[in-house]
Amino acid sequence: MKTAYKIGTVYKSRGKFPKTFTVVDIHTTLNNANEIVKISYVSSHIFAGQEIIEKDVCETTISMGLIAGGNNEI
Repeated sequence: MKTAYKIGTVYKSRGKFPKTFTVVDIHTTLNNANEIVKISYVSSHIFAGQEIIEKDVCETTISMGLIAGGNNEI
């Protein structure tokens, strides 16, 4: 299983007040056979001058909010 997005990918959240997130890390979960079972992303955004970290972001969330012209190579 290969990661779909690289560190540095920029996307917007959904909702009434969308925020611009950046992927800062990628976590993979392995089973005993050393096969990748799960891939989750760690993203951050700036709020009131502080960096807020969102853990366990799924690939679908990033896919829905991709920003045109950003570092969004798939």
